[in-house]
Amino acid sequence: MPRETEPSINERTFQLQALRENIRLDGRALDAYRNLDISFGDDYGVADVRLGKTRVLTRISASVTAPRPDRKFDGIFTITTELSPLASPAFESGRQSDLETHLSRILETSLRRSQALSTESLCLVAGQKVWSLRADIHVLDYDGGLIDACCLSTLAALRHYRIPDTSIKGGELTVYTPLERDPVPLALLHYPIGVTLNFFESGEKWLVDATLMEQQCSEGEIVVAANPQGEVCLVQKGGGGPVDALVLLRCVEVAMGKVRELGKLVDGALERDAKRRDKGGMSKELRAENER
Repeated sequence: MPRETEPSINERTFQLQALRENIRLDGRALDAYRNLDISFGDDYGVADVRLGKTRVLTRISASVTAPRPDRKFDGIFTITTELSPLASPAFESGRQSDLETHLSRILETSLRRSQALSTESLCLVAGQKVWSLRADIHVLDYDGGLIDACCLSTLAALRHYRIPDTSIKGGELTVYTPLERDPVPLALLHYPIGVTLNFFESGEKWLVDATLMEQQCSEGEIVVAANPQGEVCLVQKGGGGPVDALVLLRCVEVAMGKVRELGKLVDGALERDAKRRDKGGMSKELRAENER
């Protein structure tokens, strides 16, 4: 299996020496993110996140299916990741790498197992028909910060997606097209966001949103997933280097501040997209609401 190109001895030495002097090669502060751009496609549920040179595209889709035998009143929510050779020569098509496995587990825990999406709201006919919601994550370019970009892209796509409206009459399920009825937003209970901190010198130095070279030179990483309300969904340490408990608590505190900042950026991107779709502000005037 191909491997990512490792930094040379000189590059590693230079990188570590700069970090000892609190200097990052791209001029950022140790706790600063790279330029973040969040955009949405013409269809609902397509989110494109660019974090520096890292780019992730997430698409949400839904289909009607039978529920799982042990969860008759819950819909199905699955997350799939694709790390293609387009993003990095280290990724091999059709074969799951350790990075992809690690990424899938973190997304599964932070987004699905934390019950960010109410799966009960996806139930259409108890024990017979439910919505099967799928998030397809495509990594288009890779330069570090993959977990953060994937979490942001998936959350933004879920918040942006509109699921078809349905009705049941005489035991028969009807799924309406967007022309017949406006699709409805998903029932999201909270908005978890992942923040990755890479540490050096046994936790004496740490930084946020590491580039690929910084990531390769680090001793390990700490991933914190939380929502803007301050509820922690996941804390995971990767890498063999030891980290003091007080340093870990400090990293969680810093991550919580970043989660609130990123949450506001997602809110802003969604508001801009809503204004873009509502040209001239006419949709509110043209929508007829029957209050009877």
